Amino acid sequence: PHGQKGERGIPGTDGANGADGADGANGEDGNDGLPGQDGAPGAEGAKGETGAPGNDGAKGPKGERGEPGQKGLAGIKGQKGQQGDDGAQGERGPEGVCEPDDYHPCNCDTHTVVRHSQSTESPECPTDYESLWSGYSLVFFEGNGYGLSQDLGSAGSCLEEFQLVPFMQCSSSDVCRHGVRTDKSFWLAVDAEADYTVKPMTSIDEIEQHISRCTVCLGTQYILARHSFTDTAPECPEDFSPLWEGYSYVMVTSSGVSGGGQDLASSGSCLEKFYLPTFIECLGRGTCAYYINNLDYWLAQNPDITQPGMWGMGNVYSGLDEIMDQGVARCTVCARNTLEL
Repeated sequence: PHGQKGERGIPGTDGANGADGADGANGEDGNDGLPGQDGAPGAEGAKGETGAPGNDGAKGPKGERGEPGQKGLAGIKGQKGQQGDDGAQGERGPEGVCEPDDYHPCNCDTHTVVRHSQSTESPECPTDYESLWSGYSLVFFEGNGYGLSQDLGSAGSCLEEFQLVPFMQCSSSDVCRHGVRTDKSFWLAVDAEADYTVKPMTSIDEIEQHISRCTVCLGTQYILARHSFTDTAPECPEDFSPLWEGYSYVMVTSSGVSGGGQDLASSGSCLEKFYLPTFIECLGRGTCAYYINNLDYWLAQNPDITQPGMWGMGNVYSGLDEIMDQGVARCTVCARNTLEL
């Protein structure tokens, strides 16, 4: 059997330290502490690199006018400039004293010459000639079956206004009619395509694109035309100078017996361009067209002078190149040199 429990004994000496226990789990984060006091200023840092240029500032107020500078040194002489344009035509000079003889023609007489462009642009006058007016190139009229031709070298062939039929028919009963259906006018044409199959033109704007323009010119030189009967333009006679070269134009015919010709001494018989058809027909009913029965006549080449009047009889030239090379003769419009006062 167990005895009674004895009295508590005297505490024993401390035992040796036990081995380290394992690390405990991390505790929760504590609350933020109070802000610390500002630290003392740090030492001055090194100088930084230069920054990029800033934007331009606003424009400042205008400054006061400065003192005049010193006179600069003389510049280097520039190069010679290009020749300027021709100046405007001067005023007409006073009338000179004219004393011509048989060998020295006078320059106090005046002569007109008409130039036809055969385009829709008005031509310029030859050198030393002044323009009087520009207009439309008229070839001839026809009324009641009768024709009246206009020499293309005369001022009457250059009408300032264009009308399909610029004349009227008057009878003895004090009645006049403008635009009779049988009345016709014929005009020098431009290099436009002639389609004989289309209906006649009725628009005046369209028609005018087929009418040649002209200029009437005034000068002091006598004019004549010379024809070579070859494919080379002839030289002018002695004491004459050329104004232009061209093709020897003789006459035109329409239906029936109507038609008209050129004076072969006139500048109108020497057209600067060769076109077929050469003219266009306008009728009193208000239309214009190219008609297959309208014919042009030109002087022909005759190079074989041993058989005058026989060479070329019956020849047919087909195509513009062959016609111009072998068929149509050339010409030159010449102006007589005037006396220098």
